[in-house]
Amino acid sequence: MAQSEPTPGARDLAASLTDLAERLEEAKGYLKIDDLRVRRAELETEAGRPDLWDDQDAARQVTTELGRVSDDVNGFDALASSLDDTSVLVELIEESKAAGEPDESLEAELASAVESLERAVGRLEIQSLFQGEYDDADAIAEVHAGAGGTDAQDWAEMMLRMYSRWAERRGFQVEVDETTEGSEAGLLSATFIVKGRFAYGLLSAERGVHRLVRMSPFDSQHRRQTSFATLQVTPFMEELSDVAEIDEKDLRIDTYRASGAGGQHINKTDSAVRLTHIPTGVVVSCQNERSQHQNKARAMQILAAKLAELVREERAAEIDALTGERADNAWGNQIRSYVMAPYQLVKDLRTSIETGNVDAVLDGDLDDFIEAELRRRRSGT
Repeated sequence: MAQSEPTPGARDLAASLTDLAERLEEAKGYLKIDDLRVRRAELETEAGRPDLWDDQDAARQVTTELGRVSDDVNGFDALASSLDDTSVLVELIEESKAAGEPDESLEAELASAVESLERAVGRLEIQSLFQGEYDDADAIAEVHAGAGGTDAQDWAEMMLRMYSRWAERRGFQVEVDETTEGSEAGLLSATFIVKGRFAYGLLSAERGVHRLVRMSPFDSQHRRQTSFATLQVTPFMEELSDVAEIDEKDLRIDTYRASGAGGQHINKTDSAVRLTHIPTGVVVSCQNERSQHQNKARAMQILAAKLAELVREERAAEIDALTGERADNAWGNQIRSYVMAPYQLVKDLRTSIETGNVDAVLDGDLDDFIEAELRRRRSGT
């Protein structure tokens, strides 16, 4: 019996699968999956050496690279397998049509599978946008309130929550290391570390001034208020504290009583630590660890990362890729506007990506904005 043509819906989905297969094959090339398979075998041999841990630093490098290479290969293979499984659904739909017994549940299952694959292939393609030396590193992120008084301080706290929720959505770990409370509400600043592969590469797309427009909850006449806050991002690696040379004679170390965001996890004794690197003027603080010693150790790590960034900034060829341009935290410098009144709109001024669902964005739905900016950077526009 001759097979009947699939319905237009099924035909369109089948065409989408063909397109996804082509995109996946392209990804296999630019992500160098075959090379990664060879490298994984080499690393597995290295990791199996009985004397591997005689040099702990070298061993950590081997196991870390092995984990990342394995993640890339396994992720690609799982996606290819899902694509094959979904292709079988197309065949089943055509067979059911040919037999005169169409199964609508199969088409619904196919539509759901194609949508899921679209998202997965899109995430895989994003990896091709990460070409910086530190893009796959963890990130030190800092939020600073700018122009706008109490509203700006409240906006800084909202941004801390927004990026924390975004990180949680991606399965990243967030550690809030220091907060400085605002005069009436919100935060003057906050430092937090986002741990997860490509955390720095992703968050670097968010670096800059963010503008909020809303009816002020702090204005007795409830007038519309514009306020600003800045996100700064630095690559963070645990081992930098061992690599960067910091002479304690160059440090001013202050201890104080921790306060602010963190609740029961903050030790209320004088355990918070502020380090000032006198030669450069760089200041870092940490208050969220259990003891003064732990806070100092974490502050030293953050300081090392910041000093390493200063060294990189001295290399002119890398300044744009790693640190971007610092802008005044006020009018005319924002990368994105979040308008809550008189209408609802979030718009990125670099890419023109926009959405009317402000609440979703403030709850961490930032991937479309981040990916668009990464693609814009890649295109050089």
